[in-house]
Amino acid sequence: MTNDLPDGGLPDGYEISTDPARLDAALIHRWLSQDAYWALGRVREKQDAAIAGSLNFGVYDLASGAQVGYARVVTDRATFAWLCDVYISREVRGKGLGTALADAVRDEMAPYGIRRILLATADAHAVYAKVGFEPLAEPGKWMALGLQ
Repeated sequence: MTNDLPDGGLPDGYEISTDPARLDAALIHRWLSQDAYWALGRVREKQDAAIAGSLNFGVYDLASGAQVGYARVVTDRATFAWLCDVYISREVRGKGLGTALADAVRDEMAPYGIRRILLATADAHAVYAKVGFEPLAEPGKWMALGLQ
């Protein structure tokens, strides 16, 4: 899967795939449990279950085949989608891969007619704004049940 962003799209030398067989689950777990503020300490079994129950996106270096990024979408492919666990390896940040990944998610979800894709971020608002994400228009309508 490749995509076309207004600012040039997926950088040369990389590809995005939704093929679950290509995912490096151990690497994804290490990234998220050790370097992602929202998932620090997440146990491998929990991460594997999250992968199994989601639509997953991997970003890969074409030259080496190595996975360099990840995102997952929790969705029913009809009415709801939540973009989460977006991570780009520190070694390749700053190349536009995060924006390309968010764009690929948006494009993959488009045929389903989902009214909104949600996400939460503490520090990457600008990345997601490039592909059309914006703050909730009426945040007072939304509620959350935090059990953990």
